[in-house]
Amino acid sequence: VLLGAVGGPKWDKVESSNRPEKALLGLRSGLGLFCNLRPAILYKQLKSACPLRSDIIVDGLDIMVVRELTGGIYFGKKGKSEDGNEAYDIMSYTKPEIERIARKAFEIAQKRNGKVTSVDKANVLETSRLWRATTEEVKKDYPDCSLDHLYVDNASMQLVRNPHQFDVILTENMFGDILSDEASMITGSIGMLPSASLREDSFGMYEPIHGSAPDIAGLDIANPIATILSIAMMLRYTFSLAKEADSVEAAVYQAL
Repeated sequence: VLLGAVGGPKWDKVESSNRPEKALLGLRSGLGLFCNLRPAILYKQLKSACPLRSDIIVDGLDIMVVRELTGGIYFGKKGKSEDGNEAYDIMSYTKPEIERIARKAFEIAQKRNGKVTSVDKANVLETSRLWRATTEEVKKDYPDCSLDHLYVDNASMQLVRNPHQFDVILTENMFGDILSDEASMITGSIGMLPSASLREDSFGMYEPIHGSAPDIAGLDIANPIATILSIAMMLRYTFSLAKEADSVEAAVYQAL
């Protein structure tokens, strides 16, 4: 599936059950797309667009965020009281859910620099304590990879303090949603970056990580690169066409 961005301010006051984002969650859950890959790459041609100081950024910044996509607080039980004075959203994870996303992260790390940083909030959340213990168990099957842990608040600071310390960032749904957007801004533009949402087999849904940008509709200035790079990820992960994916990415690099 190649998905275009949805949403916009005109739906801000619509009931949550009728918002466009509701369809996204339904697609992810219904199709079993538990693994979200969000690469954050700083192209040297766009180095000046990076908001960080030049002495922090050096060429070659390349981070892969591996985000669990069908569990956690977005999919937990939720509700509100009849008088509107109380609301709740429950964060829940099972060990098998954590194991399968952790394995994806380690498999990807094996093809990169072999370093996984797992992000949680284990000093506060029971789900994070289970997350940390489970990732440690999975790590034993990948002796060629390293694993370290960061609390999500520290991870958000480290991303802007020293982004080059990261290779693969493994995290749960909500934390991954926030951190992947932060990582994308380090590259200079959220409009540049693709994503892949995968299940156990080769099936996937591919989409730019940016929104629908209604403020620039009709101005002929929308940037299509994130969609083009999403197609490159589709070629690589669903169709196993690595050479063709490389070619698309090289064309983007040349255009920049």
